[in-house]
Amino acid sequence: MSNLWTIKDADGNVTNQCIKGSEEFVSATFDYYEAYVAPTASFTEEQQARMWRDQELITTDYIVPISDHPSRTATMAYRVALRDWPSTSDFPATKPTL
Repeated sequence: MSNLWTIKDADGNVTNQCIKGSEEFVSATFDYYEAYVAPTASFTEEQQARMWRDQELITTDYIVPISDHPSRTATMAYRVALRDWPSTSDFPATKPTL
């Protein structure tokens, strides 16, 4: 995949965030442009921990309605620990375990 380029004005401001093009196109059409750099997501440690916790709750959702699942008791205790985890003093350092 070739690099994308964004169109800018003479002052270096991006004129339209939605317009991206090949270098050949933008150089032939516009006076000012620069290589497009996609934004990177940066999450805090707490945000990453909450995302992990939410995923763990989702992956264990299927056990909740199954009253005779062999590991239901342990899983339900794990889910309580996951929900309580953000309010504990060891958040986000120590993850709950099943």
